[in-house]
Amino acid sequence: MRSKLPTYYEKLKVTYWFIPAVMVLFSIVLSFVCVAIDEAYAIRLEDVLGWIDVPDTEGAYSFLSTVAGSMIGVTGVTFSITIVALVQASSQYGPRLLNTFLRDRGNQIVLGTFISTYTYCLFILRSVDTTPGDVFIPSFSLFVAIVLTMISVGVLVYFFHHVTRSLQAEHIIAEVGRDLDEAIERLFPESIDYTIYQYALSDERDLTKEYEEETESYIESETSGYLQALDSKALVEIAEKYDLRMRIAHRPGDFVTKGGDLVSIAPKESDIDDITDEVVDAFIIGDQRLRINDVEFMVDQLVEIAVRALSPGINDPFTAMACIDQLASGLSELVKRSIPAGYHYDSEDRLRVITDPLTFTGIIEAAFNQIRQNGYSNVAVTIRLLEAIETVAPHTRTKEQKVTLSRQAEMLRRASQQEVPEKFDREDIEERYQAVMSALGQA
Repeated sequence: MRSKLPTYYEKLKVTYWFIPAVMVLFSIVLSFVCVAIDEAYAIRLEDVLGWIDVPDTEGAYSFLSTVAGSMIGVTGVTFSITIVALVQASSQYGPRLLNTFLRDRGNQIVLGTFISTYTYCLFILRSVDTTPGDVFIPSFSLFVAIVLTMISVGVLVYFFHHVTRSLQAEHIIAEVGRDLDEAIERLFPESIDYTIYQYALSDERDLTKEYEEETESYIESETSGYLQALDSKALVEIAEKYDLRMRIAHRPGDFVTKGGDLVSIAPKESDIDDITDEVVDAFIIGDQRLRINDVEFMVDQLVEIAVRALSPGINDPFTAMACIDQLASGLSELVKRSIPAGYHYDSEDRLRVITDPLTFTGIIEAAFNQIRQNGYSNVAVTIRLLEAIETVAPHTRTKEQKVTLSRQAEMLRRASQQEVPEKFDREDIEERYQAVMSALGQA
């Protein structure tokens, strides 16, 4: 449950109902508070704002009705503009980028402001008595309604500016790049120590071999979808409770099929049904990938934008190069970090859970392979990819990292020799390749 809370919070952030709903509830509470102040102190509006005169309840009723009606109209317009923006973003940058737009707090607050102003006016209207007799004009409540209306006008101006800016390719790419940087900082907080890293690799290979020699039983997935989160601490506690070892077949971001192996357990457990519910409850499987535990998801988003930009129908290498720049920035930081091992121990330092960890090679291949395969004939994109590798190269600490980067550079070089007809272009690519080899210490 501990690791599930951030996942549920992440899901809330990409909804268009949570923040508006909170703002509407606040507006309802505010309306009751304002009416209570009016009833207790009988504040006159002309005492608060001398330039506004509401002589009777009909005027107050008319004002509140006008504001409420206009807010609903404006809400419809802004929602329509938002839908058009989402459709355009989906078709131009890819449907997986929609969560970036849905998570935009600005749009959520804009929608919440208009709806909450409308709700506030409705609840104040119920306190305005237009029948003959005692006249009660909620002056302070009207003053707050005026303030909310002015705020709504300002928010509308902000919305028009924000939507036009949020559809710019540079802004979208930078936003995904920031998501990548945040994920690296959150999931890989420690800097790498080469000596410890080498020792850990050797130790983990021995543990893996030892595990594979044991007989296993399996727990299958009860549904299909993307693995969004797993509670490794809960799994360790379960394994310790039943004196077991578990191997997780997937990591966050992987697609899990119904009936496929989710967890293998050693030694073979005869009463596996007794622990199945507990184990399955430690996993969250959904219809889409989430950024909260999945660094490769942000990498894939940048790659998707770049690949779409390189398609013949769009042919926009500048957008692709902007994506490569963001990938280079994120990978330069990632290469300094220690990727957590897939081995989890109990309180007595006994191995209990083996997960499928990320690898530097896997992330590099996810970042560069598709862009290289779709842009190998574009000289500018090839050179920018080599420059990105050169940017990452000085930060490498392990042989695996250097070999992975040099392999990518070699594939770019070989593809250019076969696909680039112009001699001077090939020479430029060769020059960048040699710079990469020099940065990797392999010149």
